[in-house]
Amino acid sequence: MSPLEAYDSLEIATALLAAFGSAFVRGLTGFGMAILLVPILALALSPLEAVILANCLSFAIGVLEIRRLVRDCEGSAWWISGLVVATTPLGLIGLAATSPGVARVAIALIGLSAFVAIILPHGSGAKPGGLATGGVGVMSGLMTGYAGMPGPPVVPYYVRRSIDRETAKASMMLIFTIAAATGLVSGAAIGALDLRLPLLAAMLFPAVLVGNALGSRFSGRIADRVWRALVAIVLGGAALAAILRLI
Repeated sequence: MSPLEAYDSLEIATALLAAFGSAFVRGLTGFGMAILLVPILALALSPLEAVILANCLSFAIGVLEIRRLVRDCEGSAWWISGLVVATTPLGLIGLAATSPGVARVAIALIGLSAFVAIILPHGSGAKPGGLATGGVGVMSGLMTGYAGMPGPPVVPYYVRRSIDRETAKASMMLIFTIAAATGLVSGAAIGALDLRLPLLAAMLFPAVLVGNALGSRFSGRIADRVWRALVAIVLGGAALAAILRLI
């Protein structure tokens, strides 16, 4: 039996549409693949499978853009990424030990936390200190392992500041690419990297490429204020959808 035969047509169709839509949002805003993709995939797959599959797709698209991301990112992205690498395995171990029902609730709440953070009143817009940056890295790593979502702490860190949009996008995308790679290595280490998941990711990847390219094209045509508003809308919509699915 082919490894992909373990998934029925509805699961594959759901994953295909989710991959395209989340990649479009990624290209448009600089984030969104995991935040949108994991809750949807977790309805058809187990939460652990959803996280591993999202990491496969996030890593693959990030590698294709790695030269631009390294060139345009802020230095803080490397510090945050290092902490993500150190703490992701702890989150993944926690996910493996959690029941699917509890994990789905936690994943929905993580998505909601990002929306709440982004709509809070903005501060001075200055770069946060080392302690705040370190906290973002630790929380992002734990969320990468547990929910496949490094974004909830990272997105507000960059979007709420007075920082160039392309720098913010490159910084977030670099962190997410490194987080995805770490999640995959950690998954393999605990025996969770089933061969079916990379194969399914390869089948979904053309949809990711098309969605990301379309999102990037639209991103270049919108004003910075509109882009920041879209970030809040995407986070709010993803959190609401995840909560409604639980109900």
